[in-house]
Amino acid sequence: MRKENPVEKSDIKAFLGPGSQFEGKLVFDEIVRIDGVFRGEIQSRDILIIGPGADIQGEISVGTLIVSGKLQGNIKVLNKAELRAPAQIDGSLETPVLMVEAGVVLNGTLSMSPTDAANGS
Repeated sequence: MRKENPVEKSDIKAFLGPGSQFEGKLVFDEIVRIDGVFRGEIQSRDILIIGPGADIQGEISVGTLIVSGKLQGNIKVLNKAELRAPAQIDGSLETPVLMVEAGVVLNGTLSMSPTDAANGS
């Protein structure tokens, strides 16, 4: 059972739905959800949600990451990463705070170093 408030659907500003494919660079300032296929680079200081049907490959640097789908590549998270079943991560993950549900598969390297935000400063 999650204790944190879920992101409301109305808070999501961009959405790549199931059956959609995109290749390139995505830069955003507000909450984005991907449920389709994405290949490329993603940069943001905000929240990226990767739905259970998503298949992402690339370089990712975001503020907060919530993953339920497949993610392959180098991932850097500034604040917090939430890995929710049935997420599958292949690659490197760097984050100060990590939450992992049972059933998640993480193949690769994990690096955790505290930041001022993670320490509540």
